[in-house]
Amino acid sequence: MLSRFVSQELIDCLNFVGGNWLKPSEELSQIKNPHTGKAIARTYRSNAQDIHKAVVAAKAVQKDWAQMSVRERAHILNQFRGWILENLTLLSQTISDECGKLPKEAQDGLLKGIEILEFAISLPCSEKLYKIPVSRGVSCEYKREPLGIVAGITPSNFPAMVPLWMIPNALIVGNCFIWKPSEKTSITSLLIAEGLKKSGLPDGVLTVVQGDKVTVEALCEHEDIKAVAFVGSTPVAKDVYKRATAQGKRALTLGGAKNHIILMPDADKETTADAILASFTGCAGQRCMAASVLLAVGEVDLIINSLVDKAKEFQPKVNIGAVITKESLNKLTTAIGTAQKEGAKILVDGRKVTIAKEYENGNWLNPTILDNVSPQSFAAKEELFGPILSIIRCKNLEEAIAIENKNPYGNAASVFTTRGDVAEFVSENASAGMIGINVGIPVPREPFSFGGINASKFGHGDITGEGGIEFWSNRKKITTKWIQQKSKNWMS
Repeated sequence: MLSRFVSQELIDCLNFVGGNWLKPSEELSQIKNPHTGKAIARTYRSNAQDIHKAVVAAKAVQKDWAQMSVRERAHILNQFRGWILENLTLLSQTISDECGKLPKEAQDGLLKGIEILEFAISLPCSEKLYKIPVSRGVSCEYKREPLGIVAGITPSNFPAMVPLWMIPNALIVGNCFIWKPSEKTSITSLLIAEGLKKSGLPDGVLTVVQGDKVTVEALCEHEDIKAVAFVGSTPVAKDVYKRATAQGKRALTLGGAKNHIILMPDADKETTADAILASFTGCAGQRCMAASVLLAVGEVDLIINSLVDKAKEFQPKVNIGAVITKESLNKLTTAIGTAQKEGAKILVDGRKVTIAKEYENGNWLNPTILDNVSPQSFAAKEELFGPILSIIRCKNLEEAIAIENKNPYGNAASVFTTRGDVAEFVSENASAGMIGINVGIPVPREPFSFGGINASKFGHGDITGEGGIEFWSNRKKITTKWIQQKSKNWMS
C-alpha cells in the first residue's frame, strides 16, 4: 500500500488535498527508523500558499458534506472502522517503524482510537438533542451545526490514536478537517488518508498537510479555519492556543505532563510493581500519561525492590521500544547524569543496553530508576519523556499530595492503596484531570473524555467524548410558536 509513495527508496510524505496527492513547497527532513537509525521517509513543509490551496479544496465540499444526514456520515466512518481492523497489522508495523514503539503497543493505540471512532459512529443514536414545549403553544429545540473548516495538529508519539481523537468527532458533525501530522511520524498519515478515501469519504472532506512550525502558524492564521486542536508539548500548546485565539478561532490545545504515582505501604504487593513498571516504560515512556515520579510513602521498599528486579530483566525490542530520535535519547541520557550529580541514586541504569548488531544504531534506553530524588531537582520537575522513574521519599500522604500539587502540569495522578479513605483523599486533593486508583495509566474509556488541567491544557472542555462533539460544533437554539394565544406571557 505504501509502495505508491516510494521514491528513490524513501517514502515521500505528501499532502492529500481534494482527494489528490500533492508535493508540498519545500523539502524538510528525513524520518529515521528509531530501531535501526536508517532513513525510511522524506518529509516536506507546507507553507501559507499550500494551506490556502487546502482550505479552498475543503470549502468546495464542506456544505455538501454538512447536508448529508448524520447517519450517512456515520456509515462512512463505520466503513473506515472496518478498514482499520482489516489493516491492523500494516498500520501497527508502520507506526512501530516510524516512532519506535513495539508493534503490540502500536496496535493497542489503534484499538483505543477505534473506541473514539465508535463513539462518533454512535452519535445518531446517542445525541441528546431534543425539542420540548416550554410555554403555551411554544417549543424550544437544539440543532447541532458544524463550524465549517477545522484543523488538528497531532504529535509524534501516537501517529494514529491522537488523530482518531479528533477526526471522527469533527467529521460526524459535518466539518471538513485539515490534519497536520508530526513531521517526525508522517508515514501513518498517508495510510489513514487512503483508508478514509477507500471507505467512501468524499474528496476534500479530509485534508493532510505535512510540515512543521511554519505550517502550524499558517493553519492558525488562515481566516477560513474556524477551530484548531493540538496535542504536544506545553510550550507549543500555549503558543498555538494564543496564536489561534488571537485570530478569533476556537482552540483546545493539550500540553505536557509530569504525572505522579503515590505508593502507600498497604498497596497490593502482587500487582503494584507490574502496574508501575508498565506505566513508566510503556511506549518507552513517550506518552503524556506515563508516570515519571513515584511518591513513596513510608515503608514501601518491598514493592520498590520488586520493581527494580523486574526492570533489570527488560530487553530492548522485546519488552521496550526505542526512543523516537537520537536527539531525544541524548537529552534523556544527559538527564540521568544530571540527576546523579544532584544526589539521586541510580537503582537501575538504562543506559547500559545490549542489542543485536542490526539495531545497534537505534535509539535505545532501558528502564531507569532513580531513588532519593529531591523534589526540587531537575528529574523531579521537568518532563523527561522517556522510561525514567524518579522516586521521592515521603513521610506521609499529606507530604506526597503537597509535592504533587506543586507540579505545574495537571494531566494524571494515581495512588496504589487498599484503603478506600486514602483513595478518596487522593481523588479529591490531587491536582490532575485524570485520577487512577490502583491504575497506573488512568486513561478514561469512552464515553468518558480525555483531558488534563493546569499547564496540561489550554482552552475549555475535553478532546474526546461529549466534550469533543461540543468543541467541533455549535448548538443552534430554535424557539417556535405556531398556535397564537390571546393571553400574554413573556414569550408573546
